[in-house]
Amino acid sequence: MTDIARAAGCSQATVSFVLNDSPGIRLSQQTRERVIDAARALGYAAPAFSALRKPVPAFDGLDGVIGFAVDQLATSPEAVVAIEGARQASWNAGNVLLVAQTMGDSVMEPRAIAALTRRGISALVYMTIFTREITAPDFLYGLDIPVILLNCYTADYAFPAVVPSEIAGGQNSTRHLIGHGHRRIATITGEPWMQAAQDRLKGYRRALATADIPFDPELVVEGDWSASAGYAATVKLLALKERPTAIFCQNDRTAIGCYEALKEAGLHIPQDISVVGYDDEEIARHLFPPLTTSILPHMAMGQWAIEQLEVPPPAGRGRYPITKLECPLVERESVAAVAG
Repeated sequence: MTDIARAAGCSQATVSFVLNDSPGIRLSQQTRERVIDAARALGYAAPAFSALRKPVPAFDGLDGVIGFAVDQLATSPEAVVAIEGARQASWNAGNVLLVAQTMGDSVMEPRAIAALTRRGISALVYMTIFTREITAPDFLYGLDIPVILLNCYTADYAFPAVVPSEIAGGQNSTRHLIGHGHRRIATITGEPWMQAAQDRLKGYRRALATADIPFDPELVVEGDWSASAGYAATVKLLALKERPTAIFCQNDRTAIGCYEALKEAGLHIPQDISVVGYDDEEIARHLFPPLTTSILPHMAMGQWAIEQLEVPPPAGRGRYPITKLECPLVERESVAAVAG
């Protein structure tokens, strides 16, 4: 089958699926026709393969079952929210969503996705928990079904991809504080190797520059997304000769620790110091005072991934743009005008 695969521009496995009319394998009409045409051109007789004895079946690539592969699920609320968004959009279109957790394992991930394809998926959503550029596994390029990337993207723009607009989110959070008269604004970052932390910091700096507020590295403290790091960073900021009037915590768990440190220092939120979080986790609305924060749009990203299946692909071997969805700011009670 090597010669047919080479002529048809696909894998030998795809050739086998098509010519043996393997049940439960969903391939596009174009791929089936390409394989059968190549086989006939190379002189293969119809009796040799079941698919050559009958017309190519019509297939709507949007019908049926959609696969959803994610590297981490059990410990990630973001994945659960994205899956729910994808499920809602799938059900609205009459499709079923099948989910597999891969743990990013180089051996088990392709096996997990192969298990999904054997169950007849007509498309695949591939999600990573951390927003990042990925080197897509070779098997993703070999699939003969649409592939959508969620919370990740490739350098070659080979697949439609959707990520949060983190730079704009960091900028809007900081701009919100500036709008309340704050100029000495600190930020507690996440782990610096993560793209989300890098982009939120870029947004913070962009908002300061736009407002002609000088960037002060003393007001940037590295955290690790945890409440304990938020507590330690806030203690450090309060020890400055001139403490900040507002703190942008780059996630809500960091803000929990920030709240505790401010309380221990006898400071009141927002009367003495304003605080903004990020992610809009459930705890944010139950803090006292309720935390102003930004929504990570994973629900909308999951819905977008399914809706994108209805968008025609670019002509030829076109590149897909990366879609960035807004992280809306939710105003609660943790921000006020500068005291005094």
